[in-house]
Amino acid sequence: MTLFDGIEARSVETPGLAVNVLERAGDDPATPPERTVVLIHGNLSSALFWQELMLDLPTDLRVIAIDLRGYGGTEHAPIDATRGVRDFSDDVAATLQALDIPTAHLVGWSMGAGVAMQYALEHPVLSLTLESPVSPYGLGGTRRDGTRLTDDDAGCGGGTVNPDFVQRLIDHDTTADAPTSPRSVFRSGYVAQGYQSEHEDVWVESMLTTSTATGNYPGDAVASENWPGFAAGRIGVVNTMTPGHFDVSAIVDLREKPPILWMHGTLDPIISDASLSDYNNLGKLGIVPDWPGDEVAPPQPMVSQTRDVLARYADAGGEVTERSLEGVGHTPHLERPAEFRHALLEVIGYVGRRHDPAPPTEAIILRSSD
Repeated sequence: MTLFDGIEARSVETPGLAVNVLERAGDDPATPPERTVVLIHGNLSSALFWQELMLDLPTDLRVIAIDLRGYGGTEHAPIDATRGVRDFSDDVAATLQALDIPTAHLVGWSMGAGVAMQYALEHPVLSLTLESPVSPYGLGGTRRDGTRLTDDDAGCGGGTVNPDFVQRLIDHDTTADAPTSPRSVFRSGYVAQGYQSEHEDVWVESMLTTSTATGNYPGDAVASENWPGFAAGRIGVVNTMTPGHFDVSAIVDLREKPPILWMHGTLDPIISDASLSDYNNLGKLGIVPDWPGDEVAPPQPMVSQTRDVLARYADAGGEVTERSLEGVGHTPHLERPAEFRHALLEVIGYVGRRHDPAPPTEAIILRSSD
């Protein structure tokens, strides 16, 4: 069973497609937006990944997890990557409208954090929790200030994905027999070494819901005269995050700035200043041959870019909290659930903020009769 006890799935009809959402049994649809939390998953996953967190949050909150198009139980409509992640954010907006939710606290993980930032550029939100977020300048092919390395985003997009991994998705491979199996990718890419869970089969099943139909994952590629010989295409998931199509750094200019919580792990191999998903970094490491060097193809400093943009957001009057978790990989909400839960409850205003430094303590001795 992939649904945990206490979690229910239902289909929400929107003008564009039927969207699958997960909810907690017993949550009140009349809960006000101030106590409504909307969870947006990342690439190669689905709403199933949120179930532990959903069940762990206070019962007087309303918690909703949305399957993006091409994932989980949502329809597998093609994705126009030239719009960045707007197809996804538009689907989120249509779903919330259908559910009569005018605004809410948004939580986005990885690509889902990019979707949450894009949503915030176009719709009011109460807070943003960005977990291991894609850089505000996209995935690959940019200098620290967000400027693109090539006009065609060489080395980015659908062409970066290993075809054997895609075939194993198609074959519904649940083994750990090869480094390119979804289970192996989960263990090496999603979580830090040592993470164990009785629910690993559910996380793998969630990955296997990824649609590999044309226009979904991973997307197309085109030939390039620039190293490494391919560039971003115009359809499919991975191309939505290429720098020519995706840039959400304009959150700095939002007039109404929701508080932002940024949580990330120090051992994240995907979103990093030395990402193992970045072809330029793989070239620098000698994994991809004929790398032209730092002047032409420097690795993307993803974490530094996010820190720079959020610093400007704070300088412009926004409230930003960064939580960098030592020894944690790409999925803090699984690896450090208690810390993630408390930080989320702080940013949505459900509990008070921790004092830093902590206030002095004193001992109070009570008699047993008291």
